[in-house]
Amino acid sequence: MNKVSSYLIIFIILLLAACKEDEPVIQDNVIPVVQAESNYTVLKEEDITYADGLAHDDTSTTPITVPLLLDVYTPDNASENKPVFMFIHGGGFTGGIKHKPEIVDMANFFASRGWVFVSIDYRTTEELGVIQGMTPEELILYCKGMAPQEWVENTFEGAQSTDQVQQAIAMYLAQRDAKAALRWIVANSATYNINTDYITVGGASAGSITTIALGISNQEDFRDEITIADDPTLSTTNLNESYEVQSMVYFWGSNIKLDVHEGVYGLEQYERYDNSDPELFMAHGTAEDPLTPYEEALELQSIYDSLGIHNQLATLTKPNGGPIGHGAWNGVFNGKGLFELTFDFLVERQSLNVE
Repeated sequence: MNKVSSYLIIFIILLLAACKEDEPVIQDNVIPVVQAESNYTVLKEEDITYADGLAHDDTSTTPITVPLLLDVYTPDNASENKPVFMFIHGGGFTGGIKHKPEIVDMANFFASRGWVFVSIDYRTTEELGVIQGMTPEELILYCKGMAPQEWVENTFEGAQSTDQVQQAIAMYLAQRDAKAALRWIVANSATYNINTDYITVGGASAGSITTIALGISNQEDFRDEITIADDPTLSTTNLNESYEVQSMVYFWGSNIKLDVHEGVYGLEQYERYDNSDPELFMAHGTAEDPLTPYEEALELQSIYDSLGIHNQLATLTKPNGGPIGHGAWNGVFNGKGLFELTFDFLVERQSLNVE
C-alpha cells in the first residue's frame, strides 16, 4: 500500500468517526417505531422562520418581505428515525393560526407517540393589503412577485367581489408557502432525526385544500411560475430540495385549488392526478356545508378509486350520533375521534412499528 492510499484510508476513518459523533446518521431503510400511547414528553420550538415571502400592508405600494413561521413538536427520545407530520391550518385563506388549540392538541397527540409534528403558518389575505377598486392591470402590478399574472387575471373571471379576488390570490400564496415549508423540513431532517421516507401532510378546511394541492400537483407547480428576479425571497425557500409525500390527511376540505390551477393553465380536468399520488385519509361530516360540502370528499374518493389508490373516507358524526358539518374537530366515526382515526390510518398504511 502506498503512502497516498494510507493517508486516504486514515482520512475516511476520521471522517466517519466525526460523522458518527456529531451528526447521527438516519437509517432510511429502517421502519420507524411509534407508540400506541402517549409515552414521550413533547418538546416545542415556536416561530421558526422556514422562509421569507413578499407581502403588503395597508399602506404599501410595493411588496415588503415578511418571515414565514412554523412550530416544531418533537418527542423527547433518542430515536434517530422519526416519521414527520406537517399540518396546515384552516381559515378560508383569510386568516387562521398554526397554534389553534385543536392543532396544538393534535401536535401533542402525535409527538408524544413518536412523530415530529410541524404546524405551519402561511400568507393569507392579511398579507395582501388593500386591493379595493383596483383594475386587473393595477392588481397584476401590485401582486408582481407574489402571484403569477395569469393567476391574477383568472381571479376576475369568476369572482363576484373584491374579497373573492383577494381570497383566490391568497390561495396561490398559501400553496407556495406550504411547499416551501415542506422543503424546509426535508432540508432540516437531520436536525430533527426525521426519516423523509415517512412524510405525512395534513390540514383542515383551507389547510386541507392546500394539502391536496401539495400532494397531487407537480413539484414545480406553485413554485416556478414566478422567477427569483421578480421574487427574491424564493431564494430562501430551499429550492434545491425535493420531497415525496406518503400520506395525506384531509379534514373537511376540497380539491378546488387544483380545479383553479387546471383552469388557469389550460390543463385537462384531473390532469395532475395519477396512480403515484399519496394515499389519502379523509374525515368529513354530512351536515350542510357551503364552504366544503361532503360531495367534495366523494369526488376525491371517486378519483382515487378510478386510479386504484388506497383511500379512506370517515363520515363523521357528532359524539351523540347526529350529523356534523364544518370544523368537526369533535367528530367521531365508529366510536373513534379524529386523532385516533388518523393514527390508525398512518400506522397501517405506512407499516409503522407500534410498541
